[in-house]
Amino acid sequence: MLIINQKVKDALENHVPVVALESTIISHGMPYPQNVKTALEVEKIIESEGAVAATIGIIDGNPTIGMTPDQIEEFGKRKGISKVSKRDIAVVCARREWGATTVSATMILANLVGIKVFATGGIGGVHRGATTTFDISRDLEELGSTPVNVVCAGPKAILDLNLTMEYLETKGVTVIGYNTDYLPAFYIRESDLKVDVNCKTPREIAELIKTKDDLKLNSGVLITNPIAKEDALDKEETEKIIEQAITEADSQGIKGKDITPFLLKRISELTNGESLESNIKLVYSNAKLAAQIAKELTNLE
Repeated sequence: MLIINQKVKDALENHVPVVALESTIISHGMPYPQNVKTALEVEKIIESEGAVAATIGIIDGNPTIGMTPDQIEEFGKRKGISKVSKRDIAVVCARREWGATTVSATMILANLVGIKVFATGGIGGVHRGATTTFDISRDLEELGSTPVNVVCAGPKAILDLNLTMEYLETKGVTVIGYNTDYLPAFYIRESDLKVDVNCKTPREIAELIKTKDDLKLNSGVLITNPIAKEDALDKEETEKIIEQAITEADSQGIKGKDITPFLLKRISELTNGESLESNIKLVYSNAKLAAQIAKELTNLE
């Protein structure tokens, strides 16, 4: 059932650094053709840093570790691809369907083949109003139980950041800030919340990950990489737009796995595409850092 791209398989067998990539960002995170262009560029960035990119998705029921450019193109254009979290993996595979993996599903499949570093845009977390709705992303549970280390620009700005950090602390997940003391929030360069530790170099991050693995602490590390100043959105203005998008989602009864794609799309519309451009730039930055960390981790092992 599990299909591993030969290039990825060779890299894993020969101790070459590999970086996992999700497919939800292709099918549900961006419109076509920006989604495909971004996905292929992310792979190029990783390879330019001396690592191998492994975009992960489910194709005809087969978890695929390392999609080809043609498969990525199909993910970008095909309608009706399921958004797959942990609970959905077996369903989509048993029904021989196509599935775009979220952070949690990507972590699970990456871990099956021994990939330790994963680059994405922003993680899911505790949604605003979760004290009533209990809407909490599986991403946080996976970080607490699966030893795959995630490089992102922080939790998505649409979330309740304070509760997300509290949840991560409960699950024993170390939150690293890359050259920052404060938690980035996706489009926003920094929030008011402090990270657990500020690491200055990819080597320092790799050493922390290796120590965690040596101690058999069976969890991931969350590496938060602030979006570049020139690409970041204004904090106060973005917050107003997020509140408007959330209000619209509530009025339309949108919730569950549909809420994040709706909000990201609506925020892009309300910012005249600026948020989408910021999203693309931060994904590129995260891919570069993830490749550097993967290289250092490989050298340490």
